[in-house]
Amino acid sequence: MLGAIAGDIIGSIYEHNNIKSKDFPLFGPNCAFTDDTVMTLAVADCIMQRGDFAEYLRAYGRRYPDVGYGGLFLKWVNSDDAPAYGSWGNGSAMRVSPAAYVGRNVKEVRILAGRTASVTHNHPDAVNGAKAVATAIWLANHEAGPDEIRDELSKRYNYDLTRTIDKLRSVSDFDVSCRGTVQSSLICALNSTTFEDAIRNAISIGGDSDTLACITGSIAEALHGIPRDIAEKTVSYLTGDLAQVAINFRKRFPLPMEGAASRHNIVSL
Repeated sequence: MLGAIAGDIIGSIYEHNNIKSKDFPLFGPNCAFTDDTVMTLAVADCIMQRGDFAEYLRAYGRRYPDVGYGGLFLKWVNSDDAPAYGSWGNGSAMRVSPAAYVGRNVKEVRILAGRTASVTHNHPDAVNGAKAVATAIWLANHEAGPDEIRDELSKRYNYDLTRTIDKLRSVSDFDVSCRGTVQSSLICALNSTTFEDAIRNAISIGGDSDTLACITGSIAEALHGIPRDIAEKTVSYLTGDLAQVAINFRKRFPLPMEGAASRHNIVSL
């Protein structure tokens, strides 16, 4: 989960100022957390408290109202009883990573991921995108490698994960669809050598940089672990209450000892 937050913060200054290069300061001037971080921690807190996802997303959205929400989501946040609104956007996938650390098996993870999505983003593409990201994280944390993850998600969700980073970088579209964003993020993570390399891949392809890096980071943390210096820098950008949620979640749901991330740069927050 912390990898998602790191990606969001690092990518925050490139969403409207794309850089089609991997050569950039990792934490550039004016980096800040966005709605991606707030909603990820809302999901984490809700899971820990066994609460209602709609209630927690609304509460966190109202507590942090000016961090870049989409118009439809913000309208939903400020309504007490608005139903899900059929969104196919990438918001469901950027906030789902905590769900991957809770289930006892991948089936439970997918069910929980679907629940985190469907309170707002109940379009099939958005629900499947959340499930795909959570599945990738769970598999990586249980010793699956990139090839196995790529094969599973390609078959289950009919994703095209064969494109290269260079091919993604050559495309100029600003794609906020869940299906498109998740496929690109998976490619960036599954074709990385380190956590940092994955984040640089995501930002270098342009587009919705903070969300691409958020989703990529959530998967890359499970594949590679997150270096201590990046983790500590990430937490330093959070407000005290948000940082405490991240710390409490890590303590409550530690990484599985057999997972790839547990063998690399484990961070005790």
